[in-house]
Amino acid sequence: MPKTMELWERAQRSTPGGVCTSWSSSRPVPVWVSHGSGAHVWDADGTEYVDVHGGYGVNVVGHANPAVVRAVQDRVTKGTHFAQPTEDAIYVAEALAERFGLPQWRFTNSGTEATMDAFHIMRAITGRKLVVKVEGTYHGHHDSAMVSIFRSEDDLGPIDDPHRIPGPGVMQEMADLLRIVPFNDLAALERVLEQHRGEIAGMILEPMMMNAGIIPPQPGYLEGVRALTRKHGVLLAFDEVKTGLVIGWGGATKLFGVTPDIVCLAKALGGGVPCGAIGGTDEVMAAITDGRYDQIGTFNGNPLTMAAARATLCEVLTPETYVRAEALGRRMLAGSQAALAAAGQPSYGAVFGFKGSVVFHDRPATNYREFLGISTGVSHLHFLVQHNGGVFLPPWGKSESWTLSVAHSDDDGERYISNVARVAELLSGMGDRSSDLFAAGSFS
Repeated sequence: MPKTMELWERAQRSTPGGVCTSWSSSRPVPVWVSHGSGAHVWDADGTEYVDVHGGYGVNVVGHANPAVVRAVQDRVTKGTHFAQPTEDAIYVAEALAERFGLPQWRFTNSGTEATMDAFHIMRAITGRKLVVKVEGTYHGHHDSAMVSIFRSEDDLGPIDDPHRIPGPGVMQEMADLLRIVPFNDLAALERVLEQHRGEIAGMILEPMMMNAGIIPPQPGYLEGVRALTRKHGVLLAFDEVKTGLVIGWGGATKLFGVTPDIVCLAKALGGGVPCGAIGGTDEVMAAITDGRYDQIGTFNGNPLTMAAARATLCEVLTPETYVRAEALGRRMLAGSQAALAAAGQPSYGAVFGFKGSVVFHDRPATNYREFLGISTGVSHLHFLVQHNGGVFLPPWGKSESWTLSVAHSDDDGERYISNVARVAELLSGMGDRSSDLFAAGSFS
């Protein structure tokens, strides 16, 4: 990897860690990408990979999708920034309203900004300070959300009162404005809502937990969350940054038939350009209209983003694309689990639309605590075997899932399966499968 090493060494002289974001780091060196086309990417040394990284769940349209390219190229010739709305924004808002069943939408530039707006608007409407968050979930890197992002079981605290540990640079006073509950635990949520009656502004959660492989909601869980929040006058926000427009045509909101007060989107919405959106009921979004909350940002609704998003929603991501992607993903999961079972390695997994995961454990996790107990070392072995076998996965081991695109083929899926079979072969000859290097939690 001579070119990759050259770029990384050069980058370290002007960029911390030699990468643009800390989550691009990986051992032994970061992957430097040259270009992508369809379902494939090429690194700086010319090595081709089947891309199931998808830029952390962004590129479900595939790289350089012709519809998105046309839209962006046309927009560039007409001007790229005005800080005023363009017509494309109306088409995007109308498409999102149809998919998610929420009538009003505003735009941001990232998932972090979308969830930040959700926190702000829930507090502005209710006049309350506290927000309920699910243990272990990631909702962006703003101060209100960077809490309870654990790497080790030792950090969790008691299950009935989990520790509120802030992320680096976040003050404990911000963490103390949250109340933490496990995913899929209605009793814990009800207990917190009763203990803090009249104090809680809202609850934010991923309706399907996505930074722990894939953990679906158990039957009745989302319905119960909706009923409890309504009972206590608490606003409910679904963070669909990872799930929306990826697991189904209308995200988890439509898939599970539970409509929150607020939905946060980003990632796949922009077809590969920076994006974000927040949608809400008429009652919630009236707070923006009447000035109780100023939802602002210089680049909100940027013309390039709106052009790309319109093409993504109106031309590329039709309902049929989700059916095809899920069929391929189910073949990938079945083939992978068969290869692992033949080698005596237990596994479980899930597939929803463009998303899927294989987890090297015998029992499906239902919350983050259970997921943290799963071997990280085997998961990182899987990443390395896939990478060396020409499949690019996110470099965060067990915590991430695969992302397919409209361009992925059966041959791409077979390459993934054959690499899992290689992992199974290696595991069958291993005694100790633990790893000191990758022992703690979900991160590298």
